[in-house]
Amino acid sequence: MSKGHDMHDERGFVGFSLGDVHYAVPIERVREIVNPLPLTELPHAPAAVAGVADHRGEVVPVVDLRARFGLPRQEDQRRTKWVLVDLQGRTVGLRVDNVTEVFGQAGAPLRPAPELGAGDDVRGLAGVITHEGRMKFVLDLDRIETLTRGLQEPNLLGAAGGGA
Repeated sequence: MSKGHDMHDERGFVGFSLGDVHYAVPIERVREIVNPLPLTELPHAPAAVAGVADHRGEVVPVVDLRARFGLPRQEDQRRTKWVLVDLQGRTVGLRVDNVTEVFGQAGAPLRPAPELGAGDDVRGLAGVITHEGRMKFVLDLDRIETLTRGLQEPNLLGAAGGGA
């Protein structure tokens, strides 16, 4: 099965940017887009996991996509948003520089992600789509989910959850 094989031609996406690079996630996996909330850092969490936040009573792990892709910390965070996505029945926040648009695939093919090497920094892309003349890298949310899977252990989220 090729990457992105299950992506059909009329899928919708939520687009966002990290620096000058544009990314997207399938809209059916997006629960909400919110302004950043206070974070609690977790001991022994992967470097890309910024921490957890209380969003409407749910403890939500937040992945800093800049850290995930090895980018420097953004100084001006006025436009920073969290894209809350559904990862196998639980919510995970993706911290992004700026949410840019909601768009449809409009028949454009999802092309394979470029093979840049075997390092962790190139994993997590389902493919590339071109929208309005601009390449957008579509995230493979199931690979992002593996970053936060171990955080369900009671010793990590239980301590941050405030004694539920």
